[in-house]
Amino acid sequence: MSRLLITLITLFICFSAKAVEVTDLYQDTLKVEDKSRKARLTASRAALLNVLVKVSGDPYADQNPLAKQRSKDISDYMLKFEYDEKADGTLKLVVKFEANKINALIKELNLPLWGTRRPLVAIWLAIEDNWRRELVTQESYPQLEQLIYDTAARRGLPVVVPLLDLQDRAIVGIPEVWGNFSEPVEQASSRYTAERSITARLYKPQSNDNWVLDWRFTNDDLFEANRLTGDKQQTIALMIDTLAAGLAAEYAVDPSSSNSLAKASFKLKGTNSFVDVELAKRRLESLSVVTDVVIRSKDKQTIYFEVSHTGSVKDFKKALELDRSFEAFVDPRAFYHIASEDSLDYNWVGL
Repeated sequence: MSRLLITLITLFICFSAKAVEVTDLYQDTLKVEDKSRKARLTASRAALLNVLVKVSGDPYADQNPLAKQRSKDISDYMLKFEYDEKADGTLKLVVKFEANKINALIKELNLPLWGTRRPLVAIWLAIEDNWRRELVTQESYPQLEQLIYDTAARRGLPVVVPLLDLQDRAIVGIPEVWGNFSEPVEQASSRYTAERSITARLYKPQSNDNWVLDWRFTNDDLFEANRLTGDKQQTIALMIDTLAAGLAAEYAVDPSSSNSLAKASFKLKGTNSFVDVELAKRRLESLSVVTDVVIRSKDKQTIYFEVSHTGSVKDFKKALELDRSFEAFVDPRAFYHIASEDSLDYNWVGL
């Protein structure tokens, strides 16, 4: 292997990206009673429907009648399966599907397609129980923390529940989370390289059997914009589902345009070497909406790529937003910067 190739691979792996690559998007794990063929088929069909929800971001994808019909032909989509048997006797079936075939099924079902690169969300949750307020961590509420991770995994949403160690608590405490003080929360969230942060408060009003959960993004205006009621577990799971659906609506490729193939001229400034150019090309090729990248020309300041992509230019730009390797170019000489919605002028940030 050449030194150049080794350098490229090393740098590519070490990128600090805004988004997280969801590696298990096309697989699902379910409990089964035994290793019989009947149990395996039933679980595998359910796993396919669950994967459609994760890949599309549509919480109702598993209710699609055509999807249920296609699940009967489970062997057409399955890559492999394996059993995970625990010491306590619990038996789980891990089913992995072929990504290309799942993506084709997503298009056939006219569902949106949400790529494997997704924003990492930091979740700061405070609970008031018996007049006592506490932040959710692995130590304080281990079951609720696990519920957050399990529900997020089911939706293919990367999340992090902060450690709330001395470093975190030096910046954020219960008042900051309860009152949604955005600046300290976002400052603390940067430690986890989170693209988004939310604060949430869970409490039970007097003379009310239901719990109330208020949550919002730290950059929103109204804390009460998202309010859920129910029991503890129900409201937390619903918050994650609502959060996932909202982010999918923001980043997933619109099904009405996902079947169309377009070409765009992508201008990139700031590359200083062949290694930069090759890394940028590979980074573009890794975007879920991109099908092909060709270098057309270059001058002293700019590399001109021809990018073939599905969906619209807006979908392409949404995918670029999740990658810290690129940032929109702003002309420092311009008094006012007015960028066209179709503008694809970017700077290479690199490492």
